[in-house]
Amino acid sequence: MNCREGCGACCIAPSITSPIPGMPHGKPAGVPCVQLDDAMRCRLFGKPERPGFCVGLRPEAGMCGESQREAMALLGALELATAP
Repeated sequence: MNCREGCGACCIAPSITSPIPGMPHGKPAGVPCVQLDDAMRCRLFGKPERPGFCVGLRPEAGMCGESQREAMALLGALELATAP
């Protein structure tokens, strides 16, 4: 599965606890990453400074659904289910 154009849900919905350039303390769930550009693409994709959490994400139907809205809901539910 390939990323959906203009989605960016994986850069918004989950929390990221490791540092991100521009967000030294990571980011809370539901907050867009500062590295998400206007086209909803990661500015760090393929770069060594991209957080390990992000590198490990792979688009799949159970995470992305059929739309950006569905992806936000699925990722939001996963965030809640895995919260400490």
